Amino acid sequence: MSDLKITHAGTVQTQDRHGPINPEAPLGQAGSVYTDAGSAVINPPLNQTFVAITMVLDCTFASGDLIAEDATKFINTETPAHDLADGAETSIQGTGGKIVADVVFPAGLTIYGRWTEIDVSVGACIAYIG
Repeated sequence: MSDLKITHAGTVQTQDRHGPINPEAPLGQAGSVYTDAGSAVINPPLNQTFVAITMVLDCTFASGDLIAEDATKFINTETPAHDLADGAETSIQGTGGKIVADVVFPAGLTIYGRWTEIDVSVGACIAYIG
């Protein structure tokens, strides 16, 4: 069943949406989770990721606390993302990235990416599923 119809010069075009994702609401459409340093590790539902994290209190993630879907692409606490040698940039990889373990993210900051696991060492945050 189509939920988008465009009429142009007498032609009707349709587009079907597949799966649970609503392309008009790409961030947090599948809900959110609150967690703090005293809580257990949080994981998104199957086949989904956390797409944004808003710091409610100053947050720190220790090594192994922020696991990216693709560690070479999104910041995480295990591997520096976009960390090719200087001058070796490609169309999909940059240089100079760092691991974010033990970095203090201030309250009110929102970071974006794709994470499969979050464990807060210090502070509290809201993780948005998408």
